[in-house]
Amino acid sequence: MLRQNMNKNQLLQWINEVSFAVTEMTLYLDTHPDDAEALSYFNHFNQERQKALRLYSSTYAPLTLDTAQEENCWRWATEPWPWEGGHC
Repeated sequence: MLRQNMNKNQLLQWINEVSFAVTEMTLYLDTHPDDAEALSYFNHFNQERQKALRLYSSTYAPLTLDTAQEENCWRWATEPWPWEGGHC
């Protein structure tokens, strides 16, 4: 569960975890579109992912173009690249 007091690395880890769950459920729902429980699971983690991405974007820098605000839209280009100690 997303906590406001997560540090940068913890928040990135949470984004990775919920993104994995969303991707896996997307693949499952491609072949099981009538599974209501799976759809509920997908919706829950998709909302968690969106909240985490918005929090990361507002606190550090956008990770995706759709979370970029007008005032920091290109800030991602000034953050460290993965080989410079940044994260993907």
